[in-house]
Amino acid sequence: MSEQSKNEWLEWLKAIAVAVVLAFILRTFFFATSIVEGASMDPTLENGERVMFNKIVYYLDEPQRGDIVIIERPVKSYVKRIIGQPGDTVEIRNHELFVNGEQMPQSYLNEEAVEGTRDFGPVEVPEGKYFVMGDNRTISKDSRNGLGYVDETEIIGRTELVIYPFNEWGLTK
Repeated sequence: MSEQSKNEWLEWLKAIAVAVVLAFILRTFFFATSIVEGASMDPTLENGERVMFNKIVYYLDEPQRGDIVIIERPVKSYVKRIIGQPGDTVEIRNHELFVNGEQMPQSYLNEEAVEGTRDFGPVEVPEGKYFVMGDNRTISKDSRNGLGYVDETEIIGRTELVIYPFNEWGLTK
């Protein structure tokens, strides 16, 4: 093998090594993907969709009401929407959501989800915790029934983008 050929191979190996290290850093610290399992986030996210989530956003800022987040628990990860932040009072009355006594718009819900939302609360969200719900309120396991309050450390990222299936590609709301 000629010296020029060896140098070419060495340059290719360096480029591949840099690409692998860069991909590892991006996946570990900045972005990752998750698959939506179940119908608890219908109609916003559907079963089987693959979403990209931003892992660094919550190192720079706190989770906000309305964010669709990935929650990591020991047995399973969940995709839910933040409804209440630490210190908020959350209540559902006559199919309407109230946070701190103010009725919240829920344009992301379909009619069936609104009508299926039963009365709940009022409850005050403890410090360092978040109140989350799925957009498909009738079947969602969330802060109302089984998931409980979510610790800030369990929120590992904000869902940014549906990347698969390709016909659903776009930003999450």
